Amino acid sequence: MFPSRHLLWLAPAAVLGALEVDLNSTDSIKNAAKEVAYDLMTYYHGNESGMIPGILPGPPPGGDYYWWQGGALWGTMMDYWHYTGDETYNDVTFDAMQFQVGKNRDYAPDNWTLSLGNDDQSFWGMSAMLAAENKFRDPTGDAPSWLALAQAVWTEQSIRYSTDDCGGGLRWQIFSTNKGYDYKNTIANGCFFNMGARLARYTQNETYAKWAEETWDWINNVKYIDKDWNVYDGGHVPYNCTDTNRQQYSYNAAILLSGAAYMYDYTNKSKDWEDRINGLIDGMERVFFVNGTLYEPSCEAGVCSTDMLSFKGYVHRWLAVVTQVAPFTHDRIMALLRSSAEAAVKQCTGGANGRQCGFHWTTGVYDGVTGAGQQMNVLGALSSLLVREAEAPVTNATGGTSVGDPNAGLNAPQLPEAAPIVAGDRAGAGILTAIVLATTIGGAVWMALD
Repeated sequence: MFPSRHLLWLAPAAVLGALEVDLNSTDSIKNAAKEVAYDLMTYYHGNESGMIPGILPGPPPGGDYYWWQGGALWGTMMDYWHYTGDETYNDVTFDAMQFQVGKNRDYAPDNWTLSLGNDDQSFWGMSAMLAAENKFRDPTGDAPSWLALAQAVWTEQSIRYSTDDCGGGLRWQIFSTNKGYDYKNTIANGCFFNMGARLARYTQNETYAKWAEETWDWINNVKYIDKDWNVYDGGHVPYNCTDTNRQQYSYNAAILLSGAAYMYDYTNKSKDWEDRINGLIDGMERVFFVNGTLYEPSCEAGVCSTDMLSFKGYVHRWLAVVTQVAPFTHDRIMALLRSSAEAAVKQCTGGANGRQCGFHWTTGVYDGVTGAGQQMNVLGALSSLLVREAEAPVTNATGGTSVGDPNAGLNAPQLPEAAPIVAGDRAGAGILTAIVLATTIGGAVWMALD
C-alpha cells in the first residue's frame, strides 16, 4: 500500500436526495445499504470490456487505487451479501476473487508482485477466509477453494517471517527494492496474526494458534502496543524496531481486536484473550471514537491517503464480527457501531444523486470528496448493524463447506528480492498436518506511511 493523498475540506453540499435510513428498522437499513452498495459499485469497471477483473481503477497515476483495495472491496461485498441476503453482486464478486488468485494460487499475481506488500496480499487472503467463514459460493472443478487460498497466503508469509532482525516479524514490503522493506509494521503482522487466529478456529489446527500466540507476543515485545492499549504503526529494522512510529491508525487496532476475539473463541473463552479484547476496546474507544463517532486522528485534520479513506469500513466490519465470536462485547460494541453509523449516513448528501458519502462523519456535513473508500466505509457501517441476525463465522465443524489444502503455499517460488530465509524458518512452514512448528514467530503490524 502506498499513499496517494487527498486534502479533505469541509464544504456544505446541497441536499438533493440524501441517504435516508431508520436505524430502528431492519428493512430500512437494508434499503439504505442497497443504495450505498449500488453507488460503490459504480467505481468498479473490472467487469467491463477491456478492463481487468478484480481491481479498482489504478494504480496511480492511472487511477486512485492500489491492488489491495480490490481485495478489500470484495470482502465488503461479501459481508453486504451475508448481512442483507442481497445476491446482486455475488457473481461479480466471485469472478473477481478467482481472477486475481495468480498462477501459484496465492494472491500474488504476476502483474502486481513487484509492488506487493505482505499486507496487500493479506487483504485478498482475508477476503478468501471470509468467503469460507460466510459460506460464500464454493469454486468448482480445478479452481482453488477459499480456504486453500487463505492457507496459501498465510503459509507463504510464515516462510517470509524472520527472527534475524527485531526478534521476529514480517517486513512491510516483500521486495527489497520497495520503499518500506526495512519497516516491520502492525498491518502486515496484524493480518498475519488475524489469519492465523481464524485458520486455527476454522480448522482446529493448533499450529495456526501457536503462531498467532507468538505473533501477539512479538508485537507486545517490540512495544507496538503500550500499557494503555495504544496501538502504534511500526519500527525500522536498522533500529531493531525500537524507533516506534507512534502514529495510530484505526484499522491497526481493529485487526488486532478481531484476531484476539477469534483466539478467545478458539481457546474456549481464555481470560488472557478476554483481557486483551477489553484493553483494545478501551484504547479504540478513547482514540478513535469522538462522541461515539468513528474518527481517524492521523488524517481528518487535513491530508489523507486513498488508503486511509477506507479504514472506517474495515473497523465497523471487524468490530461487528467481534460481537459474534466474543459475545460479551456485544452491548458495548454495538452501541458504538450504531452511534457511528448514525453520524455516517447524515453526511451522505453528495454526488450527482445527492446521497454519496464523504469521509468526515463527526461534522454531519458532506466534505465534497467522494470515492470507493468512502462508500465502503458507510456500507460497512450499515451492514454491521445487521450482525445480530446473521450467522456467526462457521468452521469446518459447524457447517463450513470450503475444503482446505494444508500444503497450499509451500511450493510457490520464492520471490528473488525477498529477505533470505533461514533453514529454521523454511522448516517451520512445513506441512501443517504433519509438522509441529518449532520456530518462534512474531509479527502483528502493518500499513505505515514510511
